[in-house]
Amino acid sequence: MVQVSPDIPAFARHFGVSTAAAASVISAFALMRIVGALPAGRLADRFGQPAVMAAGIAIVAVSSILAGFSGSFTELIILRGAGGLGSAMFGVSGQTLLLVSVPSEQRGRASGLFAGGFLIGGISGPAVGGVIAAWSERAPFIIYGLMLIVPAIIAGTVLHDGSRHRPERSPRQRSAVAEIASALRDRAYRAAAAANLADGFGTIGVRSAIVPLFVRDILHRSAIWTGVGFLVVAAINAGTLLPAGRLADRFGRRPVIVSGCLVAAGGMALLALLPGLGGYLAGLAVLGLGSGFLDVGPGAMLGDILNGQGGTVVATYQMAGDIGAVTGPVTGGYLVDVASYGAAFGVTAGVLGLAAVLGLFAPETRWRDQPIGPGLVPGPSP
Repeated sequence: MVQVSPDIPAFARHFGVSTAAAASVISAFALMRIVGALPAGRLADRFGQPAVMAAGIAIVAVSSILAGFSGSFTELIILRGAGGLGSAMFGVSGQTLLLVSVPSEQRGRASGLFAGGFLIGGISGPAVGGVIAAWSERAPFIIYGLMLIVPAIIAGTVLHDGSRHRPERSPRQRSAVAEIASALRDRAYRAAAAANLADGFGTIGVRSAIVPLFVRDILHRSAIWTGVGFLVVAAINAGTLLPAGRLADRFGRRPVIVSGCLVAAGGMALLALLPGLGGYLAGLAVLGLGSGFLDVGPGAMLGDILNGQGGTVVATYQMAGDIGAVTGPVTGGYLVDVASYGAAFGVTAGVLGLAAVLGLFAPETRWRDQPIGPGLVPGPSP
């Protein structure tokens, strides 16, 4: 529930570093998530998802507590990087465990609940962390780390029997490259990964980094309106998750993915085209609706096509989202500098539109694992 992200730049500045260096502490965490994703997937396949999940949470917990006691900027950035590795272990193993444990007919709703848990933490965590940081800038790191001890124990004890969740493997283990290559030959996997990348690029990266600047520079409003806009996105996103999950389970993953990409692209287009505060709020409302669909459809499709490939394939999927979240702010910021905010939002809408095209031409996976009798075609039940 407590998040340290609001406190990180201010805490880092106490070591006498520049604003760019202070912001790099956040980038170090994200970068190590990307670097650690594939090794985390291999570990999950070898030792089981619960064990890797427990280890990942423990690494984040210990590194966060130690970061609270950092005596230098170097110590802080190293410890946050270690936390990124632990986060990759937790994220890959947790999503793999969810997807291989839930039957196909419930996978959309399960993905919605999984995303909802992160959303609640993402909304409440910065608020609580910000209050604690007003008392002490070291305290959020320590409290956050201590709170993670409980889920680490749960993952290591309650979910200890990880053998059921290890994917079936051939006697000769395939390399990570071979598994990724096999997954990328599947049009459905490419569509799910592309949608996750576009979601990270636009609804996470560009929204988080560019929209606050847009509010300040173009709308000439205070940061309060950034918070209001983000609250609109979060509220509509949260309200969309379970209905989107039911739609994905009832009608298939592809319509949800395509709709999510197109609606989110529409939200970005509204930000680019409609001036004023009303257009800003309307654009973020539409973006929140699209992001709710994108929090469900791609993950459910991924679960349908795992077929025993396990952690490595999930890791690559998550890497796509993280890469989008890292490249989105950089690309958007560059376009703002050389062109305009409209160009940044327009290109983001284009990225989401391309992901929609891939989703449109992807095969439906909702009924892939169901046997088809003579003369029968899989599809929605009556």
